[in-house]
Amino acid sequence: MAESVFHGHGVTPKDLSQSQDRIRRLVWKIAIATLLLMAVGSATRVMNAGLACPDWPLCYGQLVPSQQMNLQVFLEWFHRLDAGLIGLSAIALAVWCWWARHSLPNWLPWAATFALVLIVFQGVLGGLTVTELLRFDIVTAHLGTALLFFSTLLVIGTALLPYKGTGAVGKLPWIGLTAAILVYLQSLVGGLVASRWALHQCFGASQLCTVMNSHIAGVVPATLATLTLVWMAWRTPALHPTLRQLANSAAGLVVLQIILGVATFWLHLQVEPLTVTHQAVGAALLGTLVAFTVLAWRDRAALIGSEVRG
Repeated sequence: MAESVFHGHGVTPKDLSQSQDRIRRLVWKIAIATLLLMAVGSATRVMNAGLACPDWPLCYGQLVPSQQMNLQVFLEWFHRLDAGLIGLSAIALAVWCWWARHSLPNWLPWAATFALVLIVFQGVLGGLTVTELLRFDIVTAHLGTALLFFSTLLVIGTALLPYKGTGAVGKLPWIGLTAAILVYLQSLVGGLVASRWALHQCFGASQLCTVMNSHIAGVVPATLATLTLVWMAWRTPALHPTLRQLANSAAGLVVLQIILGVATFWLHLQVEPLTVTHQAVGAALLGTLVAFTVLAWRDRAALIGSEVRG
């Protein structure tokens, strides 16, 4: 049946596979660039470089502000450059998916369009962070949209991977989804802590301690959900090796993230590379959980499909 549909549009299964492979490679490249973008954005914030370029979208009215260039200006300028390249790549991805839609899954053009909408909204928020002088709610929304865009890319890329599950996932898809949501929310609260400088104010003037304590308390449910996923993966001998590897990666990342968080707290955010690494590892943990969840749901869907056909 599937082959007849493809041939009706002059498309062979080989064309389908090649198109998916090419798009998947583009999606992974954009995802890596987005992870870099978030790391640079974090560095821009902790180095107080968010307003190093006083105008937007240019920097000192120039594409390359060579005369004003220093570390802070470079961070803000490079952040915008990377964001611009990602935006162009997202446009190319959406156009490509709609152009080749007859040789792609039906959901893919819509997913690419959703990613494009997110990156356009992200660009608007990026401009507002400058024009509104780093208003904390806009800065937090800026991070939240970046993480959602990053997760969307990982959903697309993982859904296009060649994968045949073992059908032994049980409740792992739900646990993975829960862990991913909790880590995402914890990342948002962490972004709020950073954008309001809550740690500094809590230590210095006993202000915003509720925001700081919410982030500390949020470690518990996110960590428990992730470790539950890891524990259940270890207790499932027939689990697909890729899922097992992702679960092991999540275990390592969550332990590393807790260590970085404790070190960042005790050092009062005084070591900038440590703070940047803390956010980058958090994004990597979220991405790992998203990839695990997508593959686990594919595994579960394939099992249900085989049972229905049987």
